[in-house]
Amino acid sequence: MASAYLIATFADPEALVGAVEAIRARGFKIYDVYAPCPVHGLDEAMGIRRSRLPYVTLAAGALACAATAAFEFYAAVFDWSLNVGGKPDNSTLAFVPIAFEMTVLAAGLATAGAFLLRAGLFPGSAPKLAGPPVTDDTFAVALRWRPNAFDTGEARLLLIESGATDIRQTVGDL
Repeated sequence: MASAYLIATFADPEALVGAVEAIRARGFKIYDVYAPCPVHGLDEAMGIRRSRLPYVTLAAGALACAATAAFEFYAAVFDWSLNVGGKPDNSTLAFVPIAFEMTVLAAGLATAGAFLLRAGLFPGSAPKLAGPPVTDDTFAVALRWRPNAFDTGEARLLLIESGATDIRQTVGDL
């Protein structure tokens, strides 16, 4: 069964943030908000919690640093030990640049991969947009319409009071 959505478009970001706050204050659940540019305060208005992506970055960087240092120690001490100027085999300062570079590389790749995986932006995925205008220059709020738990008249009135320029109902997957 396809879902129905009530989509309201706004001309400016201030009206969008005000509408999101008003919608959430009345108890409606917002499916998604579309904006052509970053809008300050929109995350707080939507009630979005902080991202867990930095934890992925930290874990991948720490793992890469430890693995690189262990490999360098193994290679320098056990596998291919060389006596260079009487210096000790375990010369930790020589390991720092390579370990740092591998840490940055692994953390960056893991962050990009986790973001793309979590956002569903893998090759062959269909775009999930409310319609062509939301990618151009308008701001939009999408509410999932459920006949048994959603008062369309109240939602439309609230969106019009908040400054919506267009309100339409669509059926399908966003």
